[in-house]
Amino acid sequence: MSSIAILSVNHQLAPVAVREKVAFAPAQLANQLKKLASISAIEGCVIVSTCNRAEIYVASNAKNTRQILSDYLAQTHQIKPQDLAQYLLYFEADDALEHICKVATGLDSLVLGEAQILGQLKDAYNLAKRAGTLSKLLEKLFQHAFSTAKKVRTDTKIGSSPVSVAYCAIKLSEKIFTDLAQQTVMLIGAGEMIELCAQHLSQKGVSNMIVANRTVENAQKIAAAYNAEAVSLKQFSSLIHKADIIISSTAASVPIIGKGLIETALKRRRHKPIFILDIAIPRDIEPEVAQLGDVFLYTLDDLQQVVDNNIDNRQKEKTLAAEIITTENQKFDTWINTLPNEKVVQNYQKNAYKIKDSAVAAALKKLKNNKNTEEIIKQLADQITNKLLHSPFANIKNASEIQLEKCKNCVPKIAKKL
Repeated sequence: MSSIAILSVNHQLAPVAVREKVAFAPAQLANQLKKLASISAIEGCVIVSTCNRAEIYVASNAKNTRQILSDYLAQTHQIKPQDLAQYLLYFEADDALEHICKVATGLDSLVLGEAQILGQLKDAYNLAKRAGTLSKLLEKLFQHAFSTAKKVRTDTKIGSSPVSVAYCAIKLSEKIFTDLAQQTVMLIGAGEMIELCAQHLSQKGVSNMIVANRTVENAQKIAAAYNAEAVSLKQFSSLIHKADIIISSTAASVPIIGKGLIETALKRRRHKPIFILDIAIPRDIEPEVAQLGDVFLYTLDDLQQVVDNNIDNRQKEKTLAAEIITTENQKFDTWINTLPNEKVVQNYQKNAYKIKDSAVAAALKKLKNNKNTEEIIKQLADQITNKLLHSPFANIKNASEIQLEKCKNCVPKIAKKL
């Protein structure tokens, strides 16, 4: 019987420099899923890749699933297994069930209770479904995680305080500039994180915003909502000197801002300070930028202190959320325990149809050469009934009283009409 297993590299153990190495490019995810699913022991798989985690969810019948997944991750990203080992977290069976529910509810997030991860899980699930790599077990697992997350959101206040990554990014920028409303902000990217940043900045009174993106149309959608300027990535380098604050979150596979570009911008600014926040995985900003004077460069790892100062209200709800997860997981375990029964039912049904098909074929053959239709139909019914009842009768004769009690409702009642 297959079991659930999860291999994770996330913010709990791995710094940004490691997480960016194991991130899966969105355009390659479908192919990577099919590659993983082609391994004989893997019956189904889903890959979740976000700024804070790269996780592989599988249904596997192997005893060495951890090794299989570790080798796959290392080979896919061309990393030596020994360089990755200390950052790996592995979950199996009940531990895997608890982990996915903590992820879905935001209990395992950098920002406790953040809601964005649930949408990312759903995206990963839908991609696996389109790629044909979802097994029945994983389908049930993810649906369970989604319903559990919904219950936690409904029954607790875990998501009530505004402490998303975007919110914390703005709080961090306030440590450099006391009055954000007077600053010019450049947002690079056009995803949900950038849109949330634009929303929080607007609420802070920021009116000078530039949204830069590879596809200008996507940048224009955000810019239009917040009265900002939209430009392409080809244009942003000529405007970057205007930005007091730069927040970048793209899906680029290599850095889009280097040390030289920021040096040039600083000269044009006469070394007026620049606050830069890189919340992309892989990183958008070359780490060497931090060596420049008058530059304050922060990454996702630097948000932890801001997060810690803003999660008190959510911590109070964490215990209640954990209790909900435990209760809901007991229901999932009950379903898992009945899977062998379901297999027996499926096999019984399959064999019953084989008996039916064989008997019908024989009856049709007789009907071609025999006009006694009534007699042949009676023989057909007797033949099917006897074959279907033979094994159950044999088992009933050898059953205990307790087993017989459970079998009472297995005998169908006579229908008034067929």
